Amino acid sequence: MATSPSHKFGQDLGNLLEDVVLNRILKPRLQAFARAKNYYLDWQKDRPARSGKKVCWEDKYGNKHDLDFVIEVGGTDQEIGRPVAFIEAAWRRYTKYSKNKAQEIQGALLPIIEMHHLSAPFFGVVLAGEFTEPALAQLRNNRFSVIYIRYQDVVAAFAAVGFNIAFDENTRDAKYAAATRKLASLTKKDKDIIQHALTTISKVETDTFMTTLQAALERLITRITILPLFGTRLEFGAVKEALAKLGEIDLKTPAGHFDKFEVIIDYNNGDTIRASFKNKTGLSDFLNMLDS
Repeated sequence: MATSPSHKFGQDLGNLLEDVVLNRILKPRLQAFARAKNYYLDWQKDRPARSGKKVCWEDKYGNKHDLDFVIEVGGTDQEIGRPVAFIEAAWRRYTKYSKNKAQEIQGALLPIIEMHHLSAPFFGVVLAGEFTEPALAQLRNNRFSVIYIRYQDVVAAFAAVGFNIAFDENTRDAKYAAATRKLASLTKKDKDIIQHALTTISKVETDTFMTTLQAALERLITRITILPLFGTRLEFGAVKEALAKLGEIDLKTPAGHFDKFEVIIDYNNGDTIRASFKNKTGLSDFLNMLDS
């Protein structure tokens, strides 16, 4: 099926914004940060450690997801490291699609975060276009750090090179087709002007994003709590049975066999990691990972 002119224009505009916002604005800052702190920054490029150019990570259900940036500890071109930050981007023209896109991003990233929960990784999203406040709040409430460039700001950036991209659902196909051709003809100077405009517009949110990222990756442990749990496992088929047994348990003279270690790691930025280990080896490996 042929792609409609409006869809084609939306795709090409999204690709151009991705190049400008991700590759020309955000990526240099991420690269500088990663180099300074000895992290490895991965993006869509050739890398011997994986196949193809895409950055692809598996979630706890075995599903694979393509991402825009991943920061790793111990990563190299030849070896995949431990992921400590995941960043995704999206462009949407209309608010009616924004909630679905927010849910799609959340649905892709959170299961990956859960799989790597022992690292308590940073996760963020770069959005451009029309996103509703409920869609943005949904992401922030789930602890996403967000850079958001509003549609009117994107329109203003392109207006700086004399290009009106303010189209809507009533715009004719011929106008979309002409706009697609104009997108393809933008010069390096045009893109530099657009980049400067978007850099200025997004500076405050980008600075906040980078500060949050740095705080997450440079956080300090303030407290380690280890709880060795001993007892006798009690299982019941009904609430009444459980309540009856609860009344018989003598808390003053506890007894039983070792069950597991519960560990709680508190950080100075408010992050907390909670984990369970069945033996000392697993707990020791975890603590050594935190110290690496």
